[in-house]
This record gives sequence, structure tokens and C-alpha cells, in this order.
Amino acid sequence: MKTTISLYEFMKLFPDERAARIHIESVRWKGQPKCPKCGAIERIQPRKIEGYFRCLACKLDFTVRTGTIFERSHIPLDKWLYAMYLINTARKGISSLQLAQELGITQKSAWFLLQRIREACSNKSDDDDDFLGGVVEADEAYIGGKETNKHESKKLKAGRGTVGKTAVLGMRERGGKVFAKVISNTSAGVIQKEIRTKLKPGSTLCTDEHGAYVGMSQYEHMVVRHSAKQFVDGMAHTNGMESVWAVLKRGFYGVYHSFSVKHMQRYVDEFMYRMNEGKCSVQTMDRINSLLERVAGNRITYRILIGA
Repeated sequence: MKTTISLYEFMKLFPDERAARIHIESVRWKGQPKCPKCGAIERIQPRKIEGYFRCLACKLDFTVRTGTIFERSHIPLDKWLYAMYLINTARKGISSLQLAQELGITQKSAWFLLQRIREACSNKSDDDDDFLGGVVEADEAYIGGKETNKHESKKLKAGRGTVGKTAVLGMRERGGKVFAKVISNTSAGVIQKEIRTKLKPGSTLCTDEHGAYVGMSQYEHMVVRHSAKQFVDGMAHTNGMESVWAVLKRGFYGVYHSFSVKHMQRYVDEFMYRMNEGKCSVQTMDRINSLLERVAGNRITYRILIGA
């Protein structure tokens, strides 16, 4: 079975907003409209306007947009679906400027749309497993602009390496999922707390020689010593997590050029979603449907977004 569909094929599937709405309804409601307020499914009455419903239990009028990232958006649903198609098929991401040109909307609207989709990327579906297990690689990365590329007035002049960058902790289960989270610093207290939150006791933890990983007796800890130019020692390596950072940084430098620290977790969530549910081995529509299953209960307003 072919795992990808071309843009031409996608546009034929969803030529207008009605086709997109019907598809989103089928994914969200599985053929039975459900009240987003009280959860009723028996006492739902179709309204005169197609796509509108009334819950006779709580008197709420609603559509498939209600209670989702689509709510109160004037952008047609076929454009939303097209944006999801692009996010799922562009391995390094898509900028708001390019999306604005693709959809025929303003850059501001495209940025807001992308941030709402990223919010959905962070939302867990019902079948998500909270924990990683087995052999898990953990590593930290620093995301931010290079000092040499900054305008003179924006240079921090406080050294090299991690100066002015934001720390991100990542964990990759071999043969499984990837998790990454923006962290305040790379101290042992912060890193070990995050690892214990996501990693099952008894798992095998593979890291570099960073001292923050020392002292977690509930895991079998395997260390590879990068400072000694050692990158693989039997099962001990972090090459899988390093490949995740490589994709994230290519998107950072090649597509977005910068991530706002305030919104960085959303960008990270987008890339982690693409690594997990959005990987190329999964059929394109399955990837899009997986994202559609996350849109409910994750609405974010523009005021909250810019004021966060």
C-alpha cells in the first residue's frame, strides 16, 4: 500500500470546505455527533444549516469546530486540512510566510494557525503511552542562534557554546517513541526529575558522561564517553537521539531561523509529533487523522498565545 499521497490527490479528496468538514466530522465523531459541552450523543438535533447541531440536553448549538483549535477561526476547514497536510509531509517544517502564500492568507493568520496546530501536536490521544521503556537514549541539546550570525548589537559577548541558547532534554525509546521538553537548565535535579517522569523503572538508560545523569539507581545506566571520542560502546550510544536533534536543528536554521523561547515548546512538540505519529512509514491520511484526533479540548486564543 502506498504510504504517501501527492498534493494533487489530496486536493481531489478535499476540493472544498464541505468535503473537509465531512471528513473532520467522521474522524472526530465516528458518525455520531457528540455535544462538546455535556457529552450527549442521543439527543442531538441537526439544524437547518448543514453542519450545525443542537444538543437538546444542554441547549448548546455547535459544529465540528466547537471546542477545538478550529473554533472561532474564519479560515475555511479545507485550508486547515491543507496546512495539516503540509506539516505532516514537510520533514523540517513550514514557515508561516510560506504557509501564508500557500493558503492565500496573511502571515499573521498563518502564524496563529500554525501555533494552534502545534498546540494540538502536544495534546495526547487516548492510545498514547505515558512512559518510555526498554532501552532509552537520553541527551540534551541547546537551541538558539549562533553568536557569529547575530547582529553586533544582539551579540551577548559572554562566551561560546551554550550562551544565549535554550536547553531541551530528549529521550528516544529504541524502536519506539521520542519525547522532548524544554528545561530551565541541565542540572541533575532538573534532568533526573524529567527522566523519572517519563521512563519506567528497570529500563536501560543510555547517555553520555554528563554528570547530571549519575545517581539514578532505578535504571541500568550505560554511558558512552563523547569527550574521549567514543560514540558507540556495544549497546551504549545516543545516536538515535542525536539524529532527532539533527532534524530539529535543520528546521531551526533552515526553515524558521529562530524559535521564540516563549513558544519553543510548541515548535519542539511539532517536531516530536512528526517523529512519532507523523513519520513517513505511516500513510499520509493516517498521519493527518492522528492529528485531527488531537484537536479537541486544546483551543488557544490569540490573546493567550501572545500574552503567555
